[in-house]
This record gives sequence, structure tokens and C-alpha cells, in this order.
Amino acid sequence: MLYRNRAASVLSALAAAGLACGGMASAAVAAAPGEIVTGTWQHRQVTFNYFGITSLYTCEGLEDHVRDLLLILGARKDAHVTASGCPGPNAPSHSAFVRADFYTLSPAEATAADTVQANWAPLQLAPRHPSFVDDGDCELLEQMKGFITQNFSLRDIDYRTSCVPHEVTIDAFAIKGQSLKAVPQSTVKG
Repeated sequence: MLYRNRAASVLSALAAAGLACGGMASAAVAAAPGEIVTGTWQHRQVTFNYFGITSLYTCEGLEDHVRDLLLILGARKDAHVTASGCPGPNAPSHSAFVRADFYTLSPAEATAADTVQANWAPLQLAPRHPSFVDDGDCELLEQMKGFITQNFSLRDIDYRTSCVPHEVTIDAFAIKGQSLKAVPQSTVKG
């Protein structure tokens, strides 16, 4: 069985600046990848039950890992994730109740209130890409599919998982497409 602790998932907490979300405004959807568009932050509160047969996580490790995934997908840096139901503070568990409170970007017209500059950025989640994701994350990403596809602005998404219980299968998942993410202020040309 695969066991995750907090240290294994902390590697990418700084790797993503982000935003994304559900609604599609016509001007933003038609934009080419990399082209600056406008978006607005949408508050999200999502809960799900993780049940892993192959991969075990501590509650703290699951919190860190899910938060890192949210940031890679484009969530704002203040995303907060809590997990409960583990047998102890450092004990791995087959199941946990996960609650996430975060903001994602939704495409918006340039005239909308409280807009931020964004772009459609390439998205790739696969074993070893980014480095904190590995083959053992298949069950987690399979169970997060609705969570991800319903709460982030994504386009051209190919979401593939083929997890096998009690087995860590090589390259059993891949998520590819584009995610709407905030443009870091230092790269915005004015």
C-alpha cells in the first residue's frame, strides 16, 4: 500500500499562482491560449469523501496534497483544505472527509466589476508532472473528477483515469487541457 505524509506533498505549494471556475463569458472563452482575458473570483466550498483502497493518506497529508492540486488547477493562493476522520494525527487512513474552501476564476466581460487579468494556461496532471504527483494518486484524482470539472474553468479537457484496486499502475491517469489562471502582476504589460 502507498502511504503519503505531509512532506511528500509540500513540494508544489509555491508552484502555482492561480484562479479558475465555472461560467463562460463569450469574449473570454474565444481567447487563444496565453492571450490576456478577464476573469472574476468565485467562492467555492466543496466537500467529498476520499476512500482509497490502494493509497493511504494521513489527514494532514491529504490536506496538503489536495491544496497543492487546487493551486496547480488555478485556485487562489488562500485556498484552505481540512480533512477529518483519520484514526490519529499521523496515522494513514483508507478514508477521510475532505472540505475545501477556495476561490477560482470564472471568465468575465472586461466591463464586469472586480475583474482580474487571466489567461488560458496549459494544464497537465500526470504521474511526475508536476513532481509531487505520482502513480499512487490515481484513486484521489478519480474521486476528485466532479470536484475539479465543476469548480474550475477548463477547456479542451481530456480527463483519463484507469485505477486498479490494490495496485499502483504506471501512468494510470492523465488530465490535459487548459485552465483559466490569474496572470502574475509582474508579467502584465501596461
